[in-house]
Amino acid sequence: MLSDLWLRKRRLAGAGVAVVLGVAFLFATLTTADTLRAGFDDLFAEANAGTDVVVRSGSVVGAGENSERQLLEPGVVDDVADLPGVERAVPTVDGIAQIVGTDGTPIGGDGPPTSGGAWIDDAALSPWRIAHGRSPTADHEVVIDRRSATLGDISVGDDIAVLTPTPTPVTVVGIATFGEADSLGPTTFTAFTPDRATKLLADGPGASTIRIAASPGTSAEELLMRIETALPEGVEALTGDELSAEMVADVESDFLGFVRIFLIAFAGVAVVVAAFSIQNTLSILAAQRTREAALQRAIGATRRQVFAHAVAEALVIGVVATGIGVGVGYGLGVGLNWLIDNVGVDLPDDGLTVSTTSVAVACAVGLVVTVVASLAPAVRSSRVAPIEALRDVAVDRSDRSLVRAAIGVVMLGSGVAITIVAGSRTDQPILWAGAGALLVVVGAVVLGPATVRPAVAAFGAPVRMLRGATGRLADRNARRNPGRTAASASALLVGTAVVALFATLGASITDAVESAVDESFGGDLVIEPASFAGAGLDPEMSDRVSALAEVDATAAVRITPIDVAGDPTSASAVDPTALAAVIDLDPVAGSLAGLDAGSIAIGEAYANELDVGLDDELSATLADGTDTTVRVGAIYSRTELFGELIVTLDDAPGSELRGDVAVLVDLAEDVSMADGAAAVDRVGAEFAAPGVQTRDEYVDGIAAEIDQLLALIYGLLALAVLIALMGIANTLSLAVHERTRELGLLRAVGQTRSQLRSTVRWESALTAVFGTAGGVGLGVFLGWGLMRAIEAEEGIGGFAIPVGPLAIVVAVAAASGTVAAISPARRAARLDVIDALSTQ
Repeated sequence: MLSDLWLRKRRLAGAGVAVVLGVAFLFATLTTADTLRAGFDDLFAEANAGTDVVVRSGSVVGAGENSERQLLEPGVVDDVADLPGVERAVPTVDGIAQIVGTDGTPIGGDGPPTSGGAWIDDAALSPWRIAHGRSPTADHEVVIDRRSATLGDISVGDDIAVLTPTPTPVTVVGIATFGEADSLGPTTFTAFTPDRATKLLADGPGASTIRIAASPGTSAEELLMRIETALPEGVEALTGDELSAEMVADVESDFLGFVRIFLIAFAGVAVVVAAFSIQNTLSILAAQRTREAALQRAIGATRRQVFAHAVAEALVIGVVATGIGVGVGYGLGVGLNWLIDNVGVDLPDDGLTVSTTSVAVACAVGLVVTVVASLAPAVRSSRVAPIEALRDVAVDRSDRSLVRAAIGVVMLGSGVAITIVAGSRTDQPILWAGAGALLVVVGAVVLGPATVRPAVAAFGAPVRMLRGATGRLADRNARRNPGRTAASASALLVGTAVVALFATLGASITDAVESAVDESFGGDLVIEPASFAGAGLDPEMSDRVSALAEVDATAAVRITPIDVAGDPTSASAVDPTALAAVIDLDPVAGSLAGLDAGSIAIGEAYANELDVGLDDELSATLADGTDTTVRVGAIYSRTELFGELIVTLDDAPGSELRGDVAVLVDLAEDVSMADGAAAVDRVGAEFAAPGVQTRDEYVDGIAAEIDQLLALIYGLLALAVLIALMGIANTLSLAVHERTRELGLLRAVGQTRSQLRSTVRWESALTAVFGTAGGVGLGVFLGWGLMRAIEAEEGIGGFAIPVGPLAIVVAVAAASGTVAAISPARRAARLDVIDALSTQ
């Protein structure tokens, strides 16, 4: 086995490189997540080091970023401060406050929160430290985080605006750090005086939390038990360590969890593609060593020994390649860590964190994938009969395997059926669609050899016509070994299927939004905040816009947390009459304009999930913690723009502190778009609002955001496609070695070196097109099935085929296949004719 490895080290390098890249991507992903978590661990532990106990309300309404914790009653602070063992008790107020830079551009808000609060002038209890300047003492003074100061080119003494969401003029008197970091990751922070913070950020008197320091000699646990016995119902306490752990858990479930799942998903695709490349390489080597295995059997080797020989060979490849992959992954992780630092996630810099779990997972995946990929070739090698040693060549009949074809048809057909049916299910349709997608992809791979000859014959027709004898040779070489061609293309098929799936989803979602705007929005203009997680638009702005002579109607939309039937969620808060004037949500029952306080409008799919109809009543908890009963006043089908729930502003207490997330404008009949937009923009400028958008610009903006996400996805999937193309190059290299005598004979009968290179390149291109075309077809179908499932579960429907991007994918794959063949083609052309003819 060791001798074979040494003799075939160059041919096995391709399989090894596939393992290296897959393991490296996975290990870099795991270590990056470990590093981020360790950074936040240190950051929160340092920031809360002086806080022994925290008291807060136990009542939370809503879910996720739209959740809202209730304020503590003012008397709770005095009650806690008087307890024995309490040295200091400082109330805090938290809310949304977005800093506007010196150039007039709001800072942050594209995901991470833009937070504001009361400055705590106690170094032990405050996580913030003054780096420059001083703490605020007057209503117009603030302290901001150092990261925001850098981004906004803000210095101590500058006069700026802070959106709360009303533009509030302030003077920056201090710049602070969160512990030793410039900020709490990518968030922004504005600190006011306690009185000013309460007026701007809180919906009434009270505190968000109380930070408590224990007296000397009193432990945090002892003080916690003492405080818990004195707290009124609905108020909870936890230690500073528990608060730090909770903050880390919140970050991990939101930001870190998304990053980890997002990156690991693409690392998984890369590993799967690498597995196909490994399996293909080992299969070809097993086929080339048929006579060798037969000779081993002839001189007494058992099937078990031949099998063990092949698996042990793969194990050695896996060990070496995994070790190199971990090393490469460490370097890649350092690069990712540097990139994260440079996009503003400022964390304690203790270098890359490498946990034993990450090392173990990466090594286990690398070894298991390599060994599992070797099992089928090893089994085939062990089944070789001694008589096979007398044959000069092995005939590939993989396309004639009725058993494999039957299995492939059953799996593919079952996957297609499940994917189609998933869109009409009411219970977990997306999960069913995912299961169907998996069966479709596996079935397509299993059925691959049976489709090679007809598919390549069709794709190769232009090559045969335009390239003459060279094209015909390339076409026949790609078709004569269906198993090899299908195996080479399988990795590319999986990679491009995922690319096509996301491209189709992106185009379909954009099309759904565009259709929703065209069919339901009867207005002309839209104003929305520059960032989706920052401060909203000042509610006064919509009133001012509505008063313009150029405007016929306006409708402002806010987001409010709410619990409905025990389900924490959020709703769009609107003036129903105003919204009905510019929006048609395709009501199924009732009327949006008829909503009043205590009634809600609900999406059709959500109504079916809750099993409610018109005039039915549901229990609800409003944003201020009030428990009430709401009546279903309308049921509508168009949920793309405003979600599954709509409530009146009367049932959205405190929503003005969040601001409007959109203002829809319908211009007066004789007002041109340009004149109307100019008039609205003049009002918006007074409230630091971004420029107004037309309907088309609004849709284009949504499409641009989806395209940015797709660009990131394509970048991550590029590694999987690269591994697939390397697999094709390795297959061609092995094929060139296998066909040495054949190539020598072609050269002997007159084929030029240029023609030989062209033959190999076109063979590679046809293999790449075969895999890419199959992947694109699968991706489009799976995108269609997933969109139907999303419509059934989320109410967002539509389907569009992104013809342009998919055509580019096919063209790039074909060109890349040609590039992948450059080295094998050059090596084939350099063969000495006499040596090639004498090769055994």
